[in-house]
Amino acid sequence: MALISRKFRDISLSFVRNPVTNDILAITNEDAIKKSVINLVRTRVGERFFNDILGTNVDNSMFELQTPELASSLEIEISTLLKNFEPRIKQGTVDITYPPDSNEINVRISYDIVGIPAPQQTIDFLLQPTRI
Repeated sequence: MALISRKFRDISLSFVRNPVTNDILAITNEDAIKKSVINLVRTRVGERFFNDILGTNVDNSMFELQTPELASSLEIEISTLLKNFEPRIKQGTVDITYPPDSNEINVRISYDIVGIPAPQQTIDFLLQPTRI
């Protein structure tokens, strides 16, 4: 099956306006998919209306004992989430690591974009507990 080349576009969640057209700025291709993947991982289960299964329990895992079993469970949860809710990617790997002596979680996701001849993309981001 040959993949069809596509162009992906999403709105920028900063809601900054284009100075010429006064439209909300758009992000395209790799950047659009990267933002979408990060937003999906940071979404808590049940946080989005009318879709109770979208999201992860990563936030709830920040203060738990950091074990290889927990990391493996989160990797599987994130992989399943991306497989079900981000059709623009063909997933490679998800790696969870914990910085020593902290309640943070390092997430590294590698994937290929479907329909665009781009090299494999890798996202590294740090999830930290929210402070009130």
